[in-house]
Amino acid sequence: MDVLTILLLIIAALLGVAVAVLLMRQSGGREAELVRQQLALALSQQAETVQRVERSLREQEQALSKVVDERLDRTEKATGQIVTDLRERLARIDEAQRKIGELSTQVVGLQEVLSNKQARGAFGEVQLNDLVQSALPPQAYEFQFTLASGLRVDCLLKLPNPPGPIAIDAKFPLESYSALRAVAAGDAAGLQIAQRAFQLAIRKHIADIRDKYIVTGETAESALMFLPSEAVYAELHANFTGLVEESYRARVWIVSPTTLMATLNTVRAVLKDVRMREQAGEIQKTVGLLLEDVKRLDERVDRLKTHFGQTEKDLREIDISAERITKRGQRILDVDLGEEPPLPRDQTESLPFTEPAKKRN
Repeated sequence: MDVLTILLLIIAALLGVAVAVLLMRQSGGREAELVRQQLALALSQQAETVQRVERSLREQEQALSKVVDERLDRTEKATGQIVTDLRERLARIDEAQRKIGELSTQVVGLQEVLSNKQARGAFGEVQLNDLVQSALPPQAYEFQFTLASGLRVDCLLKLPNPPGPIAIDAKFPLESYSALRAVAAGDAAGLQIAQRAFQLAIRKHIADIRDKYIVTGETAESALMFLPSEAVYAELHANFTGLVEESYRARVWIVSPTTLMATLNTVRAVLKDVRMREQAGEIQKTVGLLLEDVKRLDERVDRLKTHFGQTEKDLREIDISAERITKRGQRILDVDLGEEPPLPRDQTESLPFTEPAKKRN
């Protein structure tokens, strides 16, 4: 039997008691005493019923409190998991920001390298492979790469478009440079012949790289000629500026070990910029997921607030109904059936049955 049914029975019993009270007022003697006893018995039964209703209400309230506590516990666990996920994603964002900060520091270091134009006067061969391997990750280059034409280049830097893959070919005109350095002081004719031989060697290397390693649609629009000697590079830029300008027009950039390292650092910065853009996309994706989680959290909190509000309203209405039933039962028990003055007019009108009972014959 649910609470609503019990309440209806109590109300019906109270109405019956009210009818009995009216009958008692018009009866006397033994019949009045009998009615009084029946009324006391009915009130006692109704009191027990009210107590059972109160116990049932308390049990339901305890059960409801248990359910609410369980839901709160589950909600707390879910909220804790959401907070943990938020912390992990914020940590990933912090890591990406740290990488961006490191990239900025490396760019500043690159500017310092580019500003240092001091020639290293050491005469010796520095291997192209060692420089590239020390500056770039393995996936950013390939040695002895074969082009579509069948020609093989010493190294190919794998850069995204633009500019695209850049070919590096090592050239070392050691014989012409040695002959140039061996000219005696004051030998103008020998110096002129050595300079012409050096120019022809450099010019031939520029033409070979331009024709072989600059391929439209396959490589970048420029290539690098690597001179493994700082001395040769310094000589070229000091006394053969015309050759340097020719290399510019041919889009062949002449580099020494020092300038190649600076160039490779630039390439590394470009590759890291690509990775940074990928990280920026990851950050945007993570922030989008974060906003979705926050939105879902707000919706769940709103639903939980609605449940709490409805539960509080139901409990308040139950308390009001129980209090009214108790007061009305107590009012009936307090009725004096002996010498009770007539009810006031307003109370008489409030009774459910206003039609007077018929007298017995």
